[in-house]
Amino acid sequence: MNSIPFDNEQDPTRRAIISAMNRLFAGTPQRSNGRLNVSQLAIEANVKRWHLTHQHADLRQLFQTKATELETKRTSNVHSSDAFEELKKKHKELQAHCRILEARLQLYATTLNLLSLENAALSDRDADAAKVRAMPRQPQHMP
Repeated sequence: MNSIPFDNEQDPTRRAIISAMNRLFAGTPQRSNGRLNVSQLAIEANVKRWHLTHQHADLRQLFQTKATELETKRTSNVHSSDAFEELKKKHKELQAHCRILEARLQLYATTLNLLSLENAALSDRDADAAKVRAMPRQPQHMP
């Protein structure tokens, strides 16, 4: 996240609050537990809470707005990563299901081929077909 500029701030309290905001948004708190609320901002800036609630309400409002934006981004990232993990899980399940279907298809194809050879041999359509030959089977890969 972009840091909040000082914009020629001369008041040391305002500079301390802005520095604390930048540290909290960057995730590198020095004095507080890092939560994005006004109380922790006051602790991080090493000022009394009333400086934020009464004296520098504009900075408090800016902090709360940016904190809400950051929390919204984090929440949407969590939702999208959860959705991605769910899609990966479904993809693996579908791959396993496809392997099972492919094995069944191979078995059915082999069975149909054998049955057609037996049918031709039993109906005496062809002298060569009288001998039933088994088709070579591929090894079965069951998951």
